[in-house]
Amino acid sequence: MNGKICVITGANSGIGKDTAIGLAQKGAHIVMICRNPEKARAAQQEIREKGQGARVDLLIADLASKKQVRKVAAEFLSTYPRLDVLVNNAGLVQKQKQMTEDGIEVQWATNHLAPFLLTSLLLDVLKKSAPARVVTVSSGGHWAGHINFSDIDSSKRFNMWLAYCNSKLANILFARELAKRLEGTGVTSNALHPGGVNTNFAGGQVPERLFGIARRFMISSESGARTPVYLSSSPEVEGQTGGYYVRCKPAWSRPESRNPDVMRRLWEVSEKMTGLTA
Repeated sequence: MNGKICVITGANSGIGKDTAIGLAQKGAHIVMICRNPEKARAAQQEIREKGQGARVDLLIADLASKKQVRKVAAEFLSTYPRLDVLVNNAGLVQKQKQMTEDGIEVQWATNHLAPFLLTSLLLDVLKKSAPARVVTVSSGGHWAGHINFSDIDSSKRFNMWLAYCNSKLANILFARELAKRLEGTGVTSNALHPGGVNTNFAGGQVPERLFGIARRFMISSESGARTPVYLSSSPEVEGQTGGYYVRCKPAWSRPESRNPDVMRRLWEVSEKMTGLTA
């Protein structure tokens, strides 16, 4: 990984930060994309220190905004000559329905449309940098998800956890459709479940008593980062694409996540929602 440029979204905390540390320790040049400048700069310094002086750069963007996704992609393209690994990690759980400035439910915008748009805008540089990898962090919660094309972002009938699970199912569908569209380019695309990680990811969004019980069965963010680090760097998965991984091994996913018609249709809808098609 020496000198390879790795973009990691949401790299200021949790799995994203530990993924950045793991890749930095392997010699990678890390480019963080984060929303909160203060938290991101503190994490940037920590990643540098634990990465033994690795180069760690920072770009600021709220990925819930299509405008800011486009801006940060343009900033990256004007600054860096190549992109070896893109880790789509940033995500959130939102208790109350919240709409973005683009009129899209915020979980759908952040968890699915942001990685879809960012990856699409960086595809040319990924292809030029091949062999390159796209790694998308999904969740075992995708098993409870379903893509309802009549209410794609759950804005009509909102339920916090179902909206989240739907977005995580979309991550796998996106990763697999992307893999199919990138065949022969030298760019691979895989999705993963990091495990039940003990972070503040859902902090304040679920009852503290319930979350406190669940914490007893959770793993550390460092353990959760092992699979994204593996998919980003291991020679064992060189050329492997279209997979879903748990604990660094191929795993079974919801049948809907393997439906080619749903993959294609979701891709087309996502293109329209992000403005990639007229």
